[in-house]
Amino acid sequence: MITLDTPVTYPGPLPAQADVVVIGGGVIGVCAALYAARAGHRVVLLEKGRVAAEQSSRNWGWIRQQGRDPDELPIMVEANKLWHELSAQTNVDIGLRQTGTTYLATTDAHMKGYADWLPAAYENGLDSKILSAQEVAAQFPDMRTAGIKGALVTPSDLRAEPWVAVPALAAIAARDGVQIVENCAVRMLDIAAGRVVGVITEAGRIAAPEVVLAGGAWSSLFLRNHGISIPQLSVRENVAATEPLPNIHDGAATTRKVAFRRRADGGYTLAPPGAPELFVGPDAVRAFPKYLAQLRAAPFGQRLLPFAPKGFPDAWGTARRWDAEQTTPFEAMRILDPAPNTRKLEKLLRDFQQLFPGLPPVRLQAAWAGMIDTMPDLVPVVDRVTTMPGLTIGTGMSGHGFGIGPAMGRVLAALATGGDVGHDLQRFRMSRFTDGSPMRPGPNV
Repeated sequence: MITLDTPVTYPGPLPAQADVVVIGGGVIGVCAALYAARAGHRVVLLEKGRVAAEQSSRNWGWIRQQGRDPDELPIMVEANKLWHELSAQTNVDIGLRQTGTTYLATTDAHMKGYADWLPAAYENGLDSKILSAQEVAAQFPDMRTAGIKGALVTPSDLRAEPWVAVPALAAIAARDGVQIVENCAVRMLDIAAGRVVGVITEAGRIAAPEVVLAGGAWSSLFLRNHGISIPQLSVRENVAATEPLPNIHDGAATTRKVAFRRRADGGYTLAPPGAPELFVGPDAVRAFPKYLAQLRAAPFGQRLLPFAPKGFPDAWGTARRWDAEQTTPFEAMRILDPAPNTRKLEKLLRDFQQLFPGLPPVRLQAAWAGMIDTMPDLVPVVDRVTTMPGLTIGTGMSGHGFGIGPAMGRVLAALATGGDVGHDLQRFRMSRFTDGSPMRPGPNV
């Protein structure tokens, strides 16, 4: 786990100016910086804590095309290709393996949802297919398959070790000329005559005509201080890592109760699919109307918790306004490190053991949680801010960020620098929250 005890790899110093400043050292920000630099721009990447210390190293390690929103799929197909390319450009084994993704169905409704999604997969050239119950039993000979009606599988999907992969991508970016500075929070945008002219950090000012905000769970809070509102919330997801076990499946798979993915060390990363935990705060109350469509589609899809821990982005006591001379919430909490729900993880281990009864006792090696930046329609904001020229936003990845990171980073770099975006971004426009568009949640596949 990457923590504040992890030594700073990129101490600075700050440059006086740049062509592009990227805020946020997660996978989206790292890849945006990398591709902006490869396009010939002087790029600075600023991270308030450590590169990849938040959700980018806490996710499941799935690189999946399967089940994606159809509007995300073309970008994700590109990301799959870029992962292969980037993996070959680092001297670190990031654990990239093509082992596929499998969604196991226990109801006819699940099977219908999988079948309804397949046309989008075929349109984007994927190798996805439906498996029968008999085919599932053959592919998972050690699994208790009672009640399994079939599955959706995409053999070309990948997996990687996120806590290794994202720092490795940052090393590629640094080698390609990106100046990365850790432990340096951006307090505010520097605005002149209504447009961005740089950023003001805790260590000083950087002049730059373009800024990319890829702040994950902190993006909404940062924008609110500038009078920009997006209905982004953060939900807690819990993850467990088992000790090494016999190999029961090489890839990533999920049932109704447990999602699992084999790791490079021989253990399995486990997570409870669905039912993320939302700490209710001022932003959650404010954004509630935008989430009605999501709530109607899955009324029990989230567990509501009344108070976020002190210092969290949407905690009741977190400051919403500050000036350039004040210490900000980003400095007060360098790394967002929520405590995991131990009761939920204990049940998760039992469910996994019951699913594979032939395994030796499943023991916990590590447990953690992360805060996922989510949006009402489960797709991100990827857009220029028309009211503040010079600002590009890439946030609200809704749990999809790790896998899609390389291509989404390239898209953001192109948006910020006038390059060829290469994809239709209409679905991800910022104005969808204010122009009367109905919220259309992505497929719950």
